[in-house]
Amino acid sequence: MIKTKNIYIWVIVILFIAAGIYLLASQDSKPGELDQFARCLGEKGAVFYGAFWCPHCQDQKAAFGKSAKFIPYVECSTPDGKSQTSECKEKGIEGYPTWVFADGSRDSRNIPLTELAEKTGCELPVNN
Repeated sequence: MIKTKNIYIWVIVILFIAAGIYLLASQDSKPGELDQFARCLGEKGAVFYGAFWCPHCQDQKAAFGKSAKFIPYVECSTPDGKSQTSECKEKGIEGYPTWVFADGSRDSRNIPLTELAEKTGCELPVNN
């Protein structure tokens, strides 16, 4: 009787774990609110230059939430964090984050999404 009860408990625990994994996986497959906006930035010629160790760059990416994977981003730091990639040296990137726009203008700061929308003409979803 005790062994049967333990089996039922384990089956219930496994079912709860499986349900949790399913829910997490299904949430990740949903598109982010800013997917189209982030893609549009690249289509309009905006490029975000940053470094993995830069807290302001992390804040900029965080503003996009799960849509950050679609930002037109260029990593400027070498893996050891001690130097800059040749691409960023050639582009004259001196600080992070730096946004470079199609018209050649630059802005070296964490830019609010509303300003990115104004600068590029990309439509920002209403609730942002």
